[in-house]
Amino acid sequence: MKYYIISGEASGDMHGANLIAQLYAKDPQANIRCWGGDKMQAAGATLVKHYKSLAFMGFVEVVANLKTILSNISFCKKDIIAFGPDCIIYIDYPGFNLRIAKWAKEKNYTNIYYISPQVWAWKQSRVQLIKQVVDKMLVILPFEKEFYRKFNFEVEYVGHPLLDELNKYKQDFNLQQFLQHNNLNQTPIIALLSGSREQEVNNMLSQMLAAGKLVTTHQLVIAGAPALSIAFYETCLRSFGIATDDVKIIYNQTYELLQAADVAMVTSGTATLETALIGTPQVVCYKSNVVSYWIALQLIKVKYISLVNLIADKLIVKELIQHDMNAQNIYNEINLLLTNMKYRTTMTTNYMQLVKMLGNAGASSNAAQQIVDYLTTKK
Repeated sequence: MKYYIISGEASGDMHGANLIAQLYAKDPQANIRCWGGDKMQAAGATLVKHYKSLAFMGFVEVVANLKTILSNISFCKKDIIAFGPDCIIYIDYPGFNLRIAKWAKEKNYTNIYYISPQVWAWKQSRVQLIKQVVDKMLVILPFEKEFYRKFNFEVEYVGHPLLDELNKYKQDFNLQQFLQHNNLNQTPIIALLSGSREQEVNNMLSQMLAAGKLVTTHQLVIAGAPALSIAFYETCLRSFGIATDDVKIIYNQTYELLQAADVAMVTSGTATLETALIGTPQVVCYKSNVVSYWIALQLIKVKYISLVNLIADKLIVKELIQHDMNAQNIYNEINLLLTNMKYRTTMTTNYMQLVKMLGNAGASSNAAQQIVDYLTTKK
């Protein structure tokens, strides 16, 4: 069968790659075309457009890049028609994907959504559109099944794909090898996960670095985002008055870095859940354009911004948002996590409960099987 997959972010590229591998395992004749990244391409799909050219976040930024976004939507529609897929699989990325899904439904394509947009957080009105245009929804957060049921829309919970991904790394991690491979000394590590887009990093990194510099017992290591160059990070460091030799930047080893770190500063998003599942104590940071933040305040319907707290429905990790996200507050939380063992242990114990809530591994395999079975039955 022919599958057309659309993902617009780094996390979607990872989840999409795992899904692609499982689709090939269950449908050896699969022909897969995708919007995504290097990982989806490496998994065997034909890459149409890279997410690096798609990643716009925030209301102001989307408006500023509207011409590019509309051009991408037009190109995507033409490419789908030329390919003629048995189904279109959407991975999160709702601003783009729901526009394509609405059009695709009108053209009688089969729409399957894997990893729901966060409609439970804001824009719940989108649920009505999802019900109209999505033939099958596969969700990865346990509370999403009940959320959609309130709108009389039955969805399938397949488990969280991060459990599969993390199992690859936890088993073979060797701290000394990691340190040697990256030319790191034996000084304890604080990990900085400052986001996957330039505007995120520009908003987060200066305060994270300023806070980290107050912790004289640790070295700072930045997890480099795949879409951002080493030159970009070095320019950021110099603009903050920090020598590029003082802070190490490593790529494609975020999970290993988190396992090596005593504590992490993490930009809100999938990375907060990744950090929790690895077991590293963290402080969650988020800051955006002032206008975007004000608009978000009017729309957001949830108590927390981090997936860790949202899934648990309680405050497990500290969230520092907008004006509260400053060097002193970040340092205060990092220092507490490094010096107060009771506080630290409470967080990691809550992490273990979080893992139980997410259930067993196998999300990518479950999702692929659901998709293949659905299409086979439909045919």
